[in-house]
Amino acid sequence: MVTVNMVRNTKETHIDMSLSIRAKEKGLRGSTGIGFFDHMLNSFASHGGFDLNLKCEGDLFVDGHHTVEDVGICLGMAFAEALG
Repeated sequence: MVTVNMVRNTKETHIDMSLSIRAKEKGLRGSTGIGFFDHMLNSFASHGGFDLNLKCEGDLFVDGHHTVEDVGICLGMAFAEALG
């Protein structure tokens, strides 16, 4: 199992993520505060065979744009590091 921790803090979001590939547990643990996005992340992780632990606070009072964008940035960086 390969595990990568990723943290991203901006003016709009605070994200703490742990990605484990080839994990026994698969799916999303945590929430972005955006129901449909959480559903899609869980489906991606479950069917992709990885575990995603996520703590996320975003400026949802404005909209979900920054939350989705910054989680995507963290996820991409975590996969890049995990896969070398």
